[in-house]
Amino acid sequence: MERKSWDEYFLTIAEAVATRSTCNRLNVGCVIVKDKHIVSTGYNGSIHGHEHCDEAGCLLSEQGRCIRCLHAELNAVLHAERDKLKGASAYVTHEPCENCAKTLAQAGIERIVYRNAYPNKWNSHFLKDIDVLHVPSLN
Repeated sequence: MERKSWDEYFLTIAEAVATRSTCNRLNVGCVIVKDKHIVSTGYNGSIHGHEHCDEAGCLLSEQGRCIRCLHAELNAVLHAERDKLKGASAYVTHEPCENCAKTLAQAGIERIVYRNAYPNKWNSHFLKDIDVLHVPSLN
């Protein structure tokens, strides 16, 4: 068996993190890594103490997005020590939306590796100074 690359290794962990998601529409996981060590993880889910989508259903905006959940990238940033974010990489199961792109950029993330395309016309605007790599599934 061939050994996984670091990118594949951390994307596999992000996919495992996504299994904790409580959103009915999309399960997303994020792993923030610095110097090959995990700094933080996050998945999309509701605010602590609030109903989850898998309990109460998704709360959809006019654009059809679920707004009940905090996104995986935001949760990963919120659960990390701030000084460990600068210069780190984010491994995400799905391409970040524009809000998560802004959050990751503001946190000092220098590299984003994602598995599944989730095109958004605005995210590239906020990711212009970040190394972004799409690594589709090997299957």
